[in-house]
Amino acid sequence: MDDSTRLKVAIQKSGRLTDNSLDLLARCGLKYSRGKDQLFGYGENMPLDVLFVRDDDIVDLVQEGVADFGIAGINVVDEHSLGLIERGTAEPLFSREFELDFGRCRLSIAVPAKEIYEGPKSLEGKRMATTYPRILKRWLATQGVSARIVTLSGAVEIAPRLGRADVICDLVSTGSTLVANGLREVESVLQSQAILMRTAVAMPAEKAAWAQRILSRVAGVQAVKESKYVMLHAPGSALETIKKLLPGSESPTVIPLDASGDRFVVHAVCTENVFWETLESLKAAGASAVVVLPVEKMLP
Repeated sequence: MDDSTRLKVAIQKSGRLTDNSLDLLARCGLKYSRGKDQLFGYGENMPLDVLFVRDDDIVDLVQEGVADFGIAGINVVDEHSLGLIERGTAEPLFSREFELDFGRCRLSIAVPAKEIYEGPKSLEGKRMATTYPRILKRWLATQGVSARIVTLSGAVEIAPRLGRADVICDLVSTGSTLVANGLREVESVLQSQAILMRTAVAMPAEKAAWAQRILSRVAGVQAVKESKYVMLHAPGSALETIKKLLPGSESPTVIPLDASGDRFVVHAVCTENVFWETLESLKAAGASAVVVLPVEKMLP
């Protein structure tokens, strides 16, 4: 298979999304080879290669069709998309295929810890430091607030201490960095997580077929993110109660356990978390020999 028919996925070369992105690809079946410090991973068992790049480059690579897929945070994608609109491009040349449920964080406004804050109007006329000026500008417009946006490439949290800004708008996960810099979170501007993008640039039929297979595999991985496979024994009189207790299971498989017809084996894929309290409730209803297993993948 020549290079023109091989798919490419762009991911963060190092950072909070890298390990989870590689884990997702591994769960989709990808095995790849990569030399030390190389920015390219060659797919050994499928025509899918990995590009290890900077966050800010991922969307451009997908937009231009250099990469067929990309994994980036909503914060990065939204900032880029707003930039396209500013430059007169109405629609980005990519689609958002899946929210991947990792890399969760929020873009928030933080003020000095001792400063009185009485809502968005408190930001009127303030200098606001951020690496996401377009998202912040959009939010300020929705609040009817006029402020001066100071665009920084990094170290946003120390801007107030350096006298470069009055408040900041930055990514927050635990909030510990804000506290360490004498700041407190007051507004959430954007909720973010990793998403999978697909280019809108046309590709050959063979390549497009593989792209669809990759999307199907990702859908299968996502479908079982919190799923568990539950097996148990139960008396016939408890079956209806037990079915109702199995979280997120629509139609468990029920098989007679012995010739008496009064004992059954129940198998179910539960699409919600199975907690200890669930197991205790199942046992109280009459279930026994309860086994809970992880579900690695499932084609929808």
